[in-house]
Amino acid sequence: MSNMNGRPDPDELKDLLQTDESNPTNLGAHSRQATGSHTGNSANRGLEFLYDVPLQISVEVGRSKILLRDLLKMGEGYVIELDKLAGEPLDLYVNNRLIARGEAVMVGDKFGIRLTDVISTADRVENLG
Repeated sequence: MSNMNGRPDPDELKDLLQTDESNPTNLGAHSRQATGSHTGNSANRGLEFLYDVPLQISVEVGRSKILLRDLLKMGEGYVIELDKLAGEPLDLYVNNRLIARGEAVMVGDKFGIRLTDVISTADRVENLG
């Protein structure tokens, strides 16, 4: 059943994701049914209403803690040591939640990330709320 704010509750979303995952050739089949219905029945509600929601994606190379005095000393050429070793996977976050890990790649003259380990859908849904 949907919350008062129109968002599906996590169980309903999990059911929708599991149904769509179990039949990848039938992705969006729910949306061909009565999506305008407000009955709260997940069989009548697809995920299409979520497809255009903008998400913030960030890739983390590593982290470090510094003192304020070091922050004030920073200038060009200053080096900050990070907690990850060279060659370790980068962390991919979507809306500040860890979604996957991967390696840096070049895409033309820009950086990209090739995913090597993706968090399971069930774990991603659990971490939504």
